Formats: sequence, C-alpha cells, structure tokens
Amino acid sequence: MKKYFILASMAFALSLSSCKDYLDINYDPTLPTDEALTPGQILPAVEMNLASSYGDYLRIVGGYLSEQYAQRFGTGNYLDYSKFEVKPSSTGTLAYQQIYQRVISTGNTALKKAEETNDHGTFLAVTVLRAYAFAAMVDCYDSIPYKEAAADIKQPKYDDGRTVYDGIIAEIDNALAKVSSSDVVATNFLFPGQKADNWIRFANALKLKLYTRLSNIDESVLPKIAELIESPLPTSDVAFKGCWASSAGAENPFYAGEFGSNFSIQFNVVANATVIETMKNSGDKRIGAFFTQNDKGDYLGGVSGTQFSTFAGIYGSASFSRPVMTYDAPLSLLTLMEIEFYKAEYYARKGDAANAKSHYESAIRQSFKSAGVDGADDNIAYYPYDQTNWKKSIGTAKYLALSGIDNFEAWCELRRLRYPAFNVQVAGTDICNEATKTYSPDKYVPGTLYTPIGVSSYIGANALAERFPHPTESSNANNNCPVNFDGVYKLPVFWAK
Repeated sequence: MKKYFILASMAFALSLSSCKDYLDINYDPTLPTDEALTPGQILPAVEMNLASSYGDYLRIVGGYLSEQYAQRFGTGNYLDYSKFEVKPSSTGTLAYQQIYQRVISTGNTALKKAEETNDHGTFLAVTVLRAYAFAAMVDCYDSIPYKEAAADIKQPKYDDGRTVYDGIIAEIDNALAKVSSSDVVATNFLFPGQKADNWIRFANALKLKLYTRLSNIDESVLPKIAELIESPLPTSDVAFKGCWASSAGAENPFYAGEFGSNFSIQFNVVANATVIETMKNSGDKRIGAFFTQNDKGDYLGGVSGTQFSTFAGIYGSASFSRPVMTYDAPLSLLTLMEIEFYKAEYYARKGDAANAKSHYESAIRQSFKSAGVDGADDNIAYYPYDQTNWKKSIGTAKYLALSGIDNFEAWCELRRLRYPAFNVQVAGTDICNEATKTYSPDKYVPGTLYTPIGVSSYIGANALAERFPHPTESSNANNNCPVNFDGVYKLPVFWAK
C-alpha cells in the first residue's frame, strides 16, 4: 500500500498546484502538460479532489444542516451553519469551485484521453466520479451548469436539477454500454489494482441512488429501480480506504481539517444532542463507534445555534462528544447500508411490506456490522418497521446510521424523507437557556429535530435549510447565474418537493 500513500500525496499536490486547463489557475512549467498526462495520472487527482471537498467541507456543512453536528465551545467558525444560515460567500471555494475546477473539469480531460484510446474501463470510472460530483452539486444548489460545463464557455448556462440528473444517468448508461467487467481501469484509489467489475457495480449503485431520489417525485422510475436491484451491486462499501497515511496531505480529509496536528486551525465540530440523546435513549451501541466520550466519560451533545460561550466555567472545549475520526478512517461514497435502505424504500413504495421490512432490517444490521458493534436486533426491536409510515421508519433509521459516516447524505435524505421531523413544542432555547446558563438535554425529545437557537431569519422555526444559495464566485462571474432571493433558502431542490 505504500505506493498509494505516495500517490495520495501526489494527487493532493496536483489538486493544489496548477495544470492550467483543468485547474483553471496559472500554469506551472515544472508540471507535465495536459497533453503529456495519462488517465492514470489524472484519475487519482479527480478522486482526491472529490474526497477533499465531499469528505470534508460538505460533510461538515451537512452535519450542521442535518442537526447532527453542533459548534464546539470557544470557537465559532461554523456557528452560522449551526443556525441553518448558509451565505452566498461561504460555499464557493470549497464546494462549487473545487468540484467544478478540480473534479468535473479535470475529469473532462481524463474522459477525453480515455475515449481517444478506447480505455473503456477508465472512461466508466471517470464518468461515475463526475456523475457523483454533478449530483452533489444539484443536491446543494439545484440548478447548476451541466450541458455547457464541459465546453470552453466562460459563462455556461444553468440547467435545472432534473435535467442534470437525467443527463448524468444517460452518461453512466453510455459508459456501461461500452465496458466489460474485465476491462482494465487506470491507477485509482477506490478499487486499486482492480478491473472494471467494481466500477460497474458502483455505477449501478449510483444509478440506484439517483433513481431513488427521483422516485420521490416521479414513481414512473420504479421499474428502473427494480432492474437495478437485480443488477450487479457492490459487495462492500464504496469508500476511500487503505490509501491514507499519517502525514500532512495524505490523511483522511475530515481528519486533516478537524483533528490533524499539522494545521494551525480551531477545532469546531461536536456531536449534536439530536443523535447523542436519541442513541442514549434507545441504548444504541453505535454511539461509541460514531462519537467520543467527553472529559467526564459520558456522551454529551451540543445544541445548534450556540457555542456555549456564556457557560465559561461550566462547560469547556472538552465537555462535548466529538465524531470518532482517525487519519486512516474510510471516506464513504456509497455503502451497503444505504443500498439496503434503497431496496427497502422501493418495496415500501410498491406496498410489499414483507420485503421492505426485510431490507430495512438488513440495512440496520449492516450499519451495526460496519460500526463493529452488536445490538442490531435490539435496535430493530426499538425501531420496528412500520409500513403505514415507512418514511418515518426508513428516514429515522437512516438518519442515525449516516450520523457517523456521511453527514451530507444525511442532510439530503432528511430533506427528502422529512424524518426525523421537528417537535414544534421544544426548541433549542428550551434545551439550552443561555440567560440562566442552564443546559437541559432531558428536555430534548428523542428522535426529533428542534429549531436552533438564533435560527436564520431566512429559515424560521421548525424548518430546514433546503439548499445552498448560488455562490458569489458564480454570480460575480456568470450573468446566467440564478439570482438569489430571501425565499431561496426554503425552496426545496427538485427531488424534495
């Protein structure tokens, strides 16, 4: 694996340096030209840039907007996010620009080279990664540049989210039609040393995810989901694992940004009372796999909208649980647990309660297995599947399962399935009273959301932040960028309407 540690560092270096066409910054003559690069040199950079943005920044913001993370005492870098406030100036560099310049545009170069050499395996791999990136951008902004994103157009037009989803599914189908499972794939981190078989399975699973999103608004896609359930699907979690090293630039991105010792930063993220109190209430043994104990040997979650700055002497920086994270932690893109939940949802929509229940329980067991703890059957008994309110069953169970591995996806599914729901009787100010310096997590109602303290005026009480506003970097440079307005924050993306 040592060579992959080296490649990880090289890929990060590529992502932060200056190959002119696909990083859109000044050219560095010490680096190879686009013409000299091979897909095997480009593909790792595409992967690592996706990992860097999706696995760190989007995970953090998703954690706050899904109310799975709260702000650590004494720091305030993400306090706005914990109030469900996302500003146009805050998402451009680490989300929008990095995804477009360093994943999608870089991927365009790799696609071109793979197509020129009939490298069908690598063509599929890059297609899947680009599709994943485009989908994430839709899930953030809804309308984004898509059809003109691959062209040399300075001000590309924006396409609506459904158009993008339909387009990337068609791209995946086109790549799948060309490839065979024995085709070779260029150097990569997700499936190192493997041929196209695992990429085919990942492609099918990604389509399953996208069609499941679409089924929320268009049940005509259910036959497509049925076909995918019978298709070859991953046999293990699709994750960057075994490729991280304990050195700067080669660590898991979330660890590097929030826990690593090589950066002069403030640590910000703590667990939220929503997941901590809900897990404690049900005796969920995943709590120790997902979150650390605090300085008193207990699990304690913070409240959205506050950093407990008025509680000096009562609460400190070590008073709250934090996400369990190591330098070599897997960075998941799509897990077996999620696939089982997608299957459960399909059967629930078809009214097949028996199969829905079977896959629902399988998803929970897979989550506990991945966490390395027992107690799945107890959790299933505590949260039995209910076909009459299957969205609540699946939504709540998935919310907890994702809280330790993919908080951005948790925010997406929370907006789509609408569970956990808000308890309109209990707000953040009831749980945490900053005037009297009292924190009463026992007032939180397990399995629900609450309105953050000082919630954004654009969101209001008992409501989610539904999307990111289009970033300043885009609106300043592109006259086609949709104009942000106050109500945009509460306007669901297309699949959540």
